[in-house]
Amino acid sequence: MIRMPDSRIDLFISEDIPYIDLTSLVLGIGDAAGTMEYYTRESCILAGVAPAKRIAQKLGCTVEWCREDGDSIEAGESFFRVQGAAQDLHAMWKVCLNLFDHLSAVATKTRQMVEAAHRGNPRCEVLTTRKSMPGVKDLLTEAVMIGGAFPHRLGLSETVLVFDHHLEFMGGLEGFLQKLPEIKSRCVEKKLFVEAGASDALMLAKAGVDGVQLDKIPVADLAQLVARIRQEAPHCTIIAAGGVNPQNAQEYAATGIDGMATTAPFSAKPLDMSIRMAAL
Repeated sequence: MIRMPDSRIDLFISEDIPYIDLTSLVLGIGDAAGTMEYYTRESCILAGVAPAKRIAQKLGCTVEWCREDGDSIEAGESFFRVQGAAQDLHAMWKVCLNLFDHLSAVATKTRQMVEAAHRGNPRCEVLTTRKSMPGVKDLLTEAVMIGGAFPHRLGLSETVLVFDHHLEFMGGLEGFLQKLPEIKSRCVEKKLFVEAGASDALMLAKAGVDGVQLDKIPVADLAQLVARIRQEAPHCTIIAAGGVNPQNAQEYAATGIDGMATTAPFSAKPLDMSIRMAAL
């Protein structure tokens, strides 16, 4: 799903085994043949399979069978089994376990949020922000997509999204609105979004921005504002942001918004997963 170069896979491996597996070497078991099976103690949406397959291949292990990214796995189920030399199995063990338990947690929390949002409004999408741990954007982006969400903004080069601190350099909102025709002509092939509170959102929508990102507006106040924007600026895309989570996603979606920008999936607690290893 996400393009991941071989250098990235090599990095995952080298973080855990930069030189040698000292324990396997000292014990003299490195070349012994064996199998390793990953299983979960918690029900989840599985993620991490794609990079785990490539890690297995890099380490000379053979994937005997596996479930696929996006599968629903019940507590107690096995989902990935490999065969190889003991030193290679141990080199794969933790790096893949860490991928599975972290990414499956993100995918699971994402799926819960997507399902909640779609109960409130089937046309409202969950959009994950770029507010995630640096260095793992590719992994987290794939996990949230497996969970059914979509990346809201992967970086500053991707979309035009105006915040209050941009307006500080333009003479405030009034200065921005004066320059709006010029700004729109410069980003003719891009949509222009502005983050705004309740007091400014309608004004911006009527002025012609392509979308407004409504920041930290309580659900109780949001539905009325969305209805007014729909009436007076039907072209405008409406995103809710700030404080949206799996517990309130259904309520937010039911207000009629087009999407909700959230960081909630990134805080998912890693799942309880483990392995069984056996000599052949």
